[in-house]
Amino acid sequence: MKGRWDGGWLRRARRCPSPNFNERPAGTAVRLALIHSISLPPGQYGGDGVERLFTNRLDWDAHPYFQTIRGLEVSAHFMVRRDGELVQFVSCDARAWHAGASVWHDQPGCNDYSIGIELEGLEGETFDAPQYEVLVGLVSDLRTRYPIEGAVGHEHVAAGRKRDPGPGFDWARFGARLGWIEDPAGGGLMPRSAAL
Repeated sequence: MKGRWDGGWLRRARRCPSPNFNERPAGTAVRLALIHSISLPPGQYGGDGVERLFTNRLDWDAHPYFQTIRGLEVSAHFMVRRDGELVQFVSCDARAWHAGASVWHDQPGCNDYSIGIELEGLEGETFDAPQYEVLVGLVSDLRTRYPIEGAVGHEHVAAGRKRDPGPGFDWARFGARLGWIEDPAGGGLMPRSAAL
């Protein structure tokens, strides 16, 4: 519905604009929801480290771990905090820098055609109920504007390089809430209608 969106910005999300984006290739359809997990410092929740990282304002000297990612310029379209707060960093019409080298359904360069969604969390740990609720609503909202054909984890599109969101993410729970099924060709989930 038109009222949910202001261009590529979801109205109900808190905006925290990132400079780390560029244009998608001309004529590229946005068709994938790509799920990650992140926390800064790792395993610590509720702080502003991720927002500072995505907006190039992280104090690299504030924590020893930050030295290992010093100078990194990355972003995602959205982050879902543990309490369910939804933050948007990049317009969904633009290309956020979240996937790196990646392939889905034999098509490389997932950043070109995906929406990057970070869940506040750590690989291997579980995620909170409000995060699933918000994630289901977010994917549903995305489908009102974009031809989303699947939802996958970073681990599915960058196998061997990335492991997030990891075994703590409940794909069956997420799929049941969306009414989606397992995607046998690429891991993750796909709408039931796409399998017909």
